Amino acid sequence: MADHFRHIYRHQADRYDRLVAREDYQGNLFAALNDIRPLDGLNVVEFGAGTGRLTRLLSVMVDRVYAFDIEQSMLSRARESLSTTGMRNWSLARGDNHRMPVKSGAADLVIEGWSFGHVTEWFSDNWRHHIDAMLAEMQRIARRGGVAILIETMGTGARQPMPPAEALAQLYEYWQIQHGFNYRWIRTDFHFASSTEAAELMPFFFGEALARRALQGGKVIVPECTGIWWKRFG
Repeated sequence: MADHFRHIYRHQADRYDRLVAREDYQGNLFAALNDIRPLDGLNVVEFGAGTGRLTRLLSVMVDRVYAFDIEQSMLSRARESLSTTGMRNWSLARGDNHRMPVKSGAADLVIEGWSFGHVTEWFSDNWRHHIDAMLAEMQRIARRGGVAILIETMGTGARQPMPPAEALAQLYEYWQIQHGFNYRWIRTDFHFASSTEAAELMPFFFGEALARRALQGGKVIVPECTGIWWKRFG
């Protein structure tokens, strides 16, 4: 699965962006983030921005969002999308989650969405070491009193939250117990334009078996549970 996701991020950014654009059709994520840390006027650094889904969401409220991703193809798609929004308070650049090209104490909010969870596959033998480094980088970049937010899946096709893999369950527990993050979950259901679109976009990312179960009966709405972890740095 590690190579599967790397291939998508490097070679199928447009298709990936079409998929994630269908998630959270009820707008629950923005409301939850703004509840955890009011977004108005913040300087934000985003880790693993992908095609700019979170960047677009944040840009309507924050003062400035500096978004980074390791894959140039994802950044190119994000730039195309963000350029059509009319917002100009964003920037995109290449950056590794382990070491960002950002000065210390630069951000009121540091955030990642659906990026850190990949370490359990890409660095399965020592993922804790990599997570510790990424969280330390978040803390370095955050101002005193700044907040870190982590967003990851708690189950596709699920109506109640359940980590979709044992390694992710261990990761989420590690965040809470070892690093002191708070936790809540929300629904961020997918709503596809048609059953045909759903049948095109779901399998390429989630696999045939999961897509078949989730789309049984020609469904266009697929439940999705999303976890949010947050911590304020003193």
